Amino acid sequence: MEAGGVPVSPVRPPAHQLRDGLVTDFFAYAGLFASALVAATIFPMQSEAVLVGLLVAGAQPAVALVTVASVGNVLGSLVNWWLGRQVDRFRGRSWFPASDFALDRAASWYRRYGRWSLLLSWMPIVGDPLTVVAGILKEPLPTFLLLVTLAKVGRYVLLTAGTLSLT
Repeated sequence: MEAGGVPVSPVRPPAHQLRDGLVTDFFAYAGLFASALVAATIFPMQSEAVLVGLLVAGAQPAVALVTVASVGNVLGSLVNWWLGRQVDRFRGRSWFPASDFALDRAASWYRRYGRWSLLLSWMPIVGDPLTVVAGILKEPLPTFLLLVTLAKVGRYVLLTAGTLSLT
């Protein structure tokens, strides 16, 4: 096509802008993944704040952000489950992600409500010890992954929907 006798070519950003955009996207997704993974352990981290920040900043697609956050958070919970399976080897060490009090409280919840309590694994304070207790009490891995994934994905989907509806 021509505009006023001058050939028009599609506008493409220079290669360095494409590369810089890919690098920025990589670090945004990597940061979200890392924050979600760490947040699923007892370490203080707010993956929700990172996700909301990326959504408000216009990072897209939202489905990819929810997926990255969910995978990181579920893997962090899987670390807790594994630590629970190894509790006799690790209990009492300074880096172990739950105190005896938190484990006893979570075990009480777990015994009372059973595996369905894993649907609360997204909650602050009680969610992380529940995933450790699931390992201690030998919850089968497939059941653990199914329930924890439902809880974690559901939380991020609701958070994303709420954020996008407000922006």
